[in-house]
Amino acid sequence: MIRARTDCRSDRVSTTTPRSRTRERTLSVILAAAEFHAPSLADFFPKAVAFAGTPFALDRLMIMRLAIAALVAILFYVGMRSPKLVPSGLQNVIESALDFVRINIAEEILGKENGRKFFTIIASIFFATLFLNLSSIIPFLNISSNARIGMPMVMAGVAYITYLWVGFSKYGFFGFIKSSIVLPGVPVAIQPLLIPIEFISTFVLRPFTLTVRLMANMLAGHIMLVLFFAATQFFLFSGGVNLIFAPFSLLAGVGFTLFELMIIVLQAYIFSLLTAVYIDMSLHADSH
Repeated sequence: MIRARTDCRSDRVSTTTPRSRTRERTLSVILAAAEFHAPSLADFFPKAVAFAGTPFALDRLMIMRLAIAALVAILFYVGMRSPKLVPSGLQNVIESALDFVRINIAEEILGKENGRKFFTIIASIFFATLFLNLSSIIPFLNISSNARIGMPMVMAGVAYITYLWVGFSKYGFFGFIKSSIVLPGVPVAIQPLLIPIEFISTFVLRPFTLTVRLMANMLAGHIMLVLFFAATQFFLFSGGVNLIFAPFSLLAGVGFTLFELMIIVLQAYIFSLLTAVYIDMSLHADSH
């Protein structure tokens, strides 16, 4: 009798244990889904997925940069490999985009002759910024590699080196420095105060502001989008009264995505426009 009762109890335990474990696992999955993960700077520094521990380590953002650069190169090659007199399809789209940069940025700021001369650099910066920014609203990418300072610094460096090269070529090293920091028509007594300010503004802050403006905008945009959509997921899975807030958070996320799309195009325009402006200032450094 004692053995029989013991066997019955063991059978009950054995039959109820899998069910309880299933309930525990289901509950843990629900709680994990309802847990809110706030965006952080760690999103911009993922672990290396290739060549870890070497100077050539590739993380998710670096791979995105390489893939997008290759995609843009292939896109322009395919669209322009056999151009027709009357463009159509992809050639028409690419030519329209190139004409926008040439007419509204390069030639508008530099004039036709200099605009065509520096069009390659200005257009490269425009399309690199635009396509790298677009990844911030593409599903499964969800972040722009321009939100990390490396790529904005490279493009700002290209713009700045071009600016210096144009000025040094036209005025010489010392002539360009003098023309850039000495303001004509200003009393000599005030020059010692203005020269350091002009030097820092022209040769230090100019590339710094180009870099930080782009990076900060894309960083803030990613954080806001993640915040809204993570909050939507939290409200949906947590249940209860929180379900009321889910539609509002989702609408805010969609609305901010459209706003982010505008910022993406605007940042590409501003970066390339300022590049053209700096080149023009270098060409006319003696008349500022």
